[in-house]
Amino acid sequence: MAMEDEVPAVAPGLHLHDGTVAHAHPEVVQVLRALADPARLSLVHLLAEAPRRVTDLTAALGLAQSTVSGHLAVLRTAGLVTATPRGRATWYALADAEVDGLLGAAERVVTRLEER
Repeated sequence: MAMEDEVPAVAPGLHLHDGTVAHAHPEVVQVLRALADPARLSLVHLLAEAPRRVTDLTAALGLAQSTVSGHLAVLRTAGLVTATPRGRATWYALADAEVDGLLGAAERVVTRLEER
């Protein structure tokens, strides 16, 4: 095998993308687990449109406040959502717009798989 074809050594649990950046699989798993719920996917889509309060999210999804708060806690723990207090309300937003892009990519994959 030629030198340029060699794959760089990577520590267990890491994966090289584009041959340059190592990502720890446990952190990626945490993100994917946080997204592995239909209600949380809906929350991400809503937050991709604009920051919202829990009351806005409960009205849009038709879920109980405690349920929405629980889902937001999971998304915050994974680092996907931020919370910013403003007055008596807390506004939630995506920590990175790329999260919605990740969901879009997954939805395109599902569509292609269904077309087979």
